[in-house]
Amino acid sequence: MSKAMEPDLHNPLGGARGQAADKEWNHPSNHWLRGFVLDNRAALGTLGVFIVMMAVFMFANPTVFTTWYLYSSVLTTLPVALFVVVPLVFVVTCGEIDLSFPATMGFASWVFALVVQAGYDPFLGIAAAIVTGTLLGFLVGSLVVYGGLSSLIATLGMNFLLRGLIQIINEGKSTALTGLADSWAYKIFSSQIYGIPVQIFWAIAFVVFSALLYNRHRFGAQVKVVGDNPDSAKQMGIDVKRVRVKVFVFVGIGAAIAGTFSVMINFTWWPTAGDGYLLPVLASVFVGGTPTWGGIGTVVGGAIGAVTVSFIQTGVVAAGLSGFYVQFFNGLIIILSLLGHKWNQARYR
Repeated sequence: MSKAMEPDLHNPLGGARGQAADKEWNHPSNHWLRGFVLDNRAALGTLGVFIVMMAVFMFANPTVFTTWYLYSSVLTTLPVALFVVVPLVFVVTCGEIDLSFPATMGFASWVFALVVQAGYDPFLGIAAAIVTGTLLGFLVGSLVVYGGLSSLIATLGMNFLLRGLIQIINEGKSTALTGLADSWAYKIFSSQIYGIPVQIFWAIAFVVFSALLYNRHRFGAQVKVVGDNPDSAKQMGIDVKRVRVKVFVFVGIGAAIAGTFSVMINFTWWPTAGDGYLLPVLASVFVGGTPTWGGIGTVVGGAIGAVTVSFIQTGVVAAGLSGFYVQFFNGLIIILSLLGHKWNQARYR
């Protein structure tokens, strides 16, 4: 047998096929761009809804939507919502819900107002508010986790209880804090730099920190596992009860920061502080792409959802429609976003 007819034991498939076999096979989804889109499709879908909505508003009234005053107004109050929306993503991912955060905002900001009104440094008031929010979050989480109560009913009851306690003690009276304008706390947390509200930078930093905590830290991984399958989480050695309590504590901290910022923005504490944030914040979480069944979610999507919801009221009025249309467009945007997310991502449970 000639040399050419002898089989190649080192390359039995032949030259061309052997070279192809030597190359590592890659799935099309391994491309970095496609992988990024697949990993962030919920947030990108929310961003698409926001862009389309803003395009419609800008077409309806380009004069208003090309001026900075509109965006400055939204950026002033948007951080208050962001400080609550982001922690709620953790709670919903964990398979729970928290409806007590509006009252936690009011109670923690009330403590802040009392400390400042007594003549103490506003930084001490901020610390007292955060401690208050932490304790209230732990109380709510303990009722749900260790008391065995439904998170929906328990947190709703706590919302009414805390709000009623505020009204009973204050009898509906507000607290003016005009001296805040001269404090370093106001200059650091609630002033302006070149016409841009400072609080939006703090809110962005909070979103970035929370996104890293959710996607890159052990705690975020534990929240996802607990929300997806608590029994499997126990078998993996995760303290399920502790994780569930921690997410409620995180909401309490976020609500306390949000309440404090709202007081510094208005220089006044109101007994109804936080009341108007319940439905918009919940809508922001679900519009952002965090589903209701737990196990998955998106912090960045929740932040984009908060931006979307914040611009709805301003956009509707600026477009020339009356305030009666706001509720209609709120519902329309929410439903369209949820339909888009249902089509965009598979339901895992």
